[in-house]
Order: sequence, then C-alpha cells, then structure tokens
Amino acid sequence: MNANDNLRPMEDERKSRACPICGKPSSERYDPFCSKRCADVDLHRWLRGGYVIPGAESGAPPEAEEN
Repeated sequence: MNANDNLRPMEDERKSRACPICGKPSSERYDPFCSKRCADVDLHRWLRGGYVIPGAESGAPPEAEEN
C-alpha cells in the first residue's frame, strides 16, 4: 500500500464536483472552482459581505440590571 493511495478517492471526488459559481467541472489548480475567474467571483462575494449567516439582530447591548 502506497501513502498516495489514500489520496486517490479525494481526487476522484474533486473531478466529479461542480464549480459552486458556474457549475462546470472543478479544476485541480483552482479547486473547488473551475477557473481563476470563478475563484475571484467567490472572493468578491466574501469581501462584499454576500455570504452572511442569519442571526439575531445586533442592537444596543442589553443594559445591566439596576438594583
């Protein structure tokens, strides 16, 4: 058994995955994207705040109880 044998299923999985931006097959060089353009589109979305996990609205911090 070769140390690289464990990596082969991962390589096959990568080849079958589609680019999350355009849907084309992913590229080894830009994994999980198909090209530099799609990788840049994703980065722009992150920097612009396009990927946000919904949560509680942030407002004024809760005031300390007065005793």
